[in-house]
Amino acid sequence: MRNDDLTGRDPAPDLARGLALALIAIANVMIYLDDRPYGLRQHVVEHDWLDRLAGAVTVTFVDGRAYPLFAALVGYGLVRIAERAGAGDPTSPAARWAVRRRSAWLIAFGFVHALIGFSGDVLGWYGLLGVVLAAGLGASDRTLLRLAAAWLVLASLVQGLLYSDPQIREQRSFLWSYVIDDPLTALGWRLVEWPMTPFGLLAVASPVLVGIWAARRHLLEHPERYRRLLRWTAAVGIGSGVVGGLALAVTIELTATGHPVPYPTVVVISVLHVVTGVFCGLGYLAFIALLATRLRDRRRGRAASRVTAALRATGRRSLSCYLAQTVVFVALLPAWTLGWGAQLSTAGAVLLALGTWVVTVLLADLAAAHGRTGPAEQLLRRLSRRSAPATTVHPPDNRATIG
Repeated sequence: MRNDDLTGRDPAPDLARGLALALIAIANVMIYLDDRPYGLRQHVVEHDWLDRLAGAVTVTFVDGRAYPLFAALVGYGLVRIAERAGAGDPTSPAARWAVRRRSAWLIAFGFVHALIGFSGDVLGWYGLLGVVLAAGLGASDRTLLRLAAAWLVLASLVQGLLYSDPQIREQRSFLWSYVIDDPLTALGWRLVEWPMTPFGLLAVASPVLVGIWAARRHLLEHPERYRRLLRWTAAVGIGSGVVGGLALAVTIELTATGHPVPYPTVVVISVLHVVTGVFCGLGYLAFIALLATRLRDRRRGRAASRVTAALRATGRRSLSCYLAQTVVFVALLPAWTLGWGAQLSTAGAVLLALGTWVVTVLLADLAAAHGRTGPAEQLLRRLSRRSAPATTVHPPDNRATIG
């Protein structure tokens, strides 16, 4: 019998986080691959057709698409945290204080995460965005959406240019610590790499702002009210994401096989990959919201299916599961541990990522069956609530745990 009470909790946020962690695992594991030439966006150059296919699928559906999905949930979660802390008023001083404090602790979590082994950490960037955006929780809807659009244009140009080098290189262009076999030297480099990570994730600030806008409308709690908007967003977002991803995948394949693409064309495709990645992440979220609505309609009055319940349990413990992925990858892949990143193929890396995700889903489901909270969530909640103002209240929550 499960003790993880889901009564009164809307399924979409938990389900979205649980499913998104599979994409994040695939995106992150690719960073560890080394000891072969590097192409566009530092994707390793493979020769086996299966590995090249796996790389193309990853670029099309995951690369630059997974983190925008989670970023929207970050913004959504900020509003829910503020509402809880402000007794329904997300713009009150108590609400903003709570968001800032939790976000500051998330930065600390990100620093430890990078120190332990993953300098591509995103927790610190999410935390920094939370600290900055706490003051803007009262901004108008028009301001939020205009800022999201303007930032997306600027960030996409910067990211597109940063990742537009089409040359095949024998050495990494960034995140060098993974190929260093001395643990202390690798640790020192991770301290350098971690502050650089936000430059590769600038565009995720836009879906955070969209997530704040969506949270004000309780879009994930009541997706049945927004079916038309969600269907349009899912179709356009995912469709554009596939087009932009395929364009980059083809470009990577051409450059890797000795068919140079003009640099201006590469830049344009690289920028479009970033823009369509944000659209795709929002499309994924809309699709999951629609899926959650259908599941809820079909099973109204009955217990959720075991698979759905396990995914929701994973979503409730997303921070712990995200960190658990790093534990597995760090133990196996970097040069300063077992060094499997030098032998593992792209297809093998996808299988490792999905296998790791499945294990975290099973563990989260087991924890739910015994009524246990994720250890990282429990620690973050405890630290965030310490010395909280007396006016802060804590009714049952339905928030994102990574963001």
